Amino acid sequence: MKRIVYFLVLSFLTSCARMGNPDGGWYDDTPPRVVHSTPDDKGTHVTAKRVTINFNEFVKIEDAQNKVIISPPQMEMPDIKASGKRIIISLHDSLKANTTYTVDFSDAISDNNEGNPMGNYTFSFSTGEQIDTMQVSGYALNAEDLEPIKGILVGLYEDSTFADSTFHKLPMMRVSRTNGSGFFTIKGVAPGRYRVRALQDADGDFMHGQKSETIGFVDDIIEPSAMQDVRQDTVWTDALHIHNILRTGYTHFLPDDITLLCFQAPQTDRYLIKTERKEPEKIGLFFTYGSDSLPTIRGLNFEADSAFIIEPSQKLDTIYYWLRDTMLINQDTLRMEINYQMTDTTGILIAKTDTIEALAKVPYEKRLKERMKEYEKWQKEQEKKKKKEEPYDSIMPKEVLRLKMSASGSMAPNENVFFEFPVPLSSCIKDSVHLYSMIDSVWYRAPHVFEQVGIRTYVLKAEWRPGIEYSLEIDSAAFESIYGLVNKPIKTGLKIRTEDEFSTLQVNITAPADSGEIYVQLLGRDDKPMREEKVKDGSAEFYFVKPNTYYLRAFIDYNGNGIWDTGDYDNHQQAEPVYYFPEQVECKQKWDVTRNWTLDEKPRFKQKPLDITKQKPDQQKQLKSRNAQRAAEKGIPLPTGK
Repeated sequence: MKRIVYFLVLSFLTSCARMGNPDGGWYDDTPPRVVHSTPDDKGTHVTAKRVTINFNEFVKIEDAQNKVIISPPQMEMPDIKASGKRIIISLHDSLKANTTYTVDFSDAISDNNEGNPMGNYTFSFSTGEQIDTMQVSGYALNAEDLEPIKGILVGLYEDSTFADSTFHKLPMMRVSRTNGSGFFTIKGVAPGRYRVRALQDADGDFMHGQKSETIGFVDDIIEPSAMQDVRQDTVWTDALHIHNILRTGYTHFLPDDITLLCFQAPQTDRYLIKTERKEPEKIGLFFTYGSDSLPTIRGLNFEADSAFIIEPSQKLDTIYYWLRDTMLINQDTLRMEINYQMTDTTGILIAKTDTIEALAKVPYEKRLKERMKEYEKWQKEQEKKKKKEEPYDSIMPKEVLRLKMSASGSMAPNENVFFEFPVPLSSCIKDSVHLYSMIDSVWYRAPHVFEQVGIRTYVLKAEWRPGIEYSLEIDSAAFESIYGLVNKPIKTGLKIRTEDEFSTLQVNITAPADSGEIYVQLLGRDDKPMREEKVKDGSAEFYFVKPNTYYLRAFIDYNGNGIWDTGDYDNHQQAEPVYYFPEQVECKQKWDVTRNWTLDEKPRFKQKPLDITKQKPDQQKQLKSRNAQRAAEKGIPLPTGK
């Protein structure tokens, strides 16, 4: 009898233990549930700095440091941990009087076994008599390309005590952090008037203390409010048929569309980052910011006058010094005194003098050995040819000047041919560059312009005729480098594609009032500009557009310099406005495509197409709901609570 009882008990325990396994029993698909907390959720007159939240099952918390946001922000990092069926929060900062505290867990909590998410959960309490329940929400986007910014802090300041300098001096009073869509919700807000700021907080002090921090601000004063609203949820019978539309009442907190266009201020502090001499023939100076004047150099172990050809970047923040003399190139160490402009601790430009040693990365002796190896290799090849009685050389050919040309076998009528040389030129014989066009099977000279556009860059311009073949021919020694190398003769054919192979795109722009000059950019799938046109008489026209799928971006150029400019918080200057056309633009051969675009028709956070948005929305954690499938497999009703 005892054996029978033992067997029945064992069978019962085994069947119970198998309830959550995929062998025919039911899954545990229910999320964790709060059963008790100390202090009470939404409790008042709280004085303890330790919060304990008890659940009906074992729980875990994911990435608490980034996902859990506490308001007011804590200067000393709180301890947040899961322990069995409890989550314990230990605050280290002193509690503020008459203040609502919120612990926003987002979707960080799930059960320990099946990983069922609890959903977005916020715990709150107040140190005073009442608890604040208002919310404000919106989006933080990169001002330059409207990319959602994930993980940036967004916070509030009381308007009554706010000045622009407050952002630099005091931490935010309530904060939130954006998700993968750039969306944020600041909870536990009291009625009042507020200023909103966004901050990529580099030093963890909840205020804008470093120029390199990405920030965002809106000029509007925010006043939280709430209204009763109705949300419609569609229940589908299948992919084509609606079963029902459910109307659910809820409290709608406003504003819910705050849009912060975030930027980095210009880094105007100027100092020398580094010098380098990767190639023995050039020395690079790298600065954090440009200047109106170039540095002056005095050689300490060489004569610096007329020793260089200088190649500065457009902003004068990177400068290359090409050595003219091969004797200096072969010198491993060049000691020099550099005088340049840098900013002091107050941000004022002052004269600075540094002594540097430009060391060749590869010493002259090693370079000499490498050249000797190349010569010996060439010599062996010639000896082999000689033994085989094949043509051979007795003198090693001189190295030739190689160049890169942008020309391909086929070109659009609006393209030009660019030439890039590896080193600066000492001479360029423009008359040695010839262009011929074939008309009725006869080659004719084609008018063209060949001009220099950079220290090492030239361009060939011509009135290219659609459907015509061209021959580009360059004489030997037309180009000579500062080191005496010359080019070999060059001959390449060019075919100008016909107009029927392209599309034409016209974009009609309706802009906000008081706009400046507007530029429209034609983008590829990588979100990078391929073409750019200025809006004239309300339209931007793109001719000879290659058949493809494109996207459109526009920016308003308020200062008229032809480029997009970032903002400056201290000067209360927003970044220049950027807009995206919310749809793809398909261009096909022989098509004339027209798009009408009202720039501010949609709010900025709804404009950028998801196809070219790099920061994708966070994947929402979902309950697995596997029991419905299990019930269907068994052909039995789904039990209540499953």
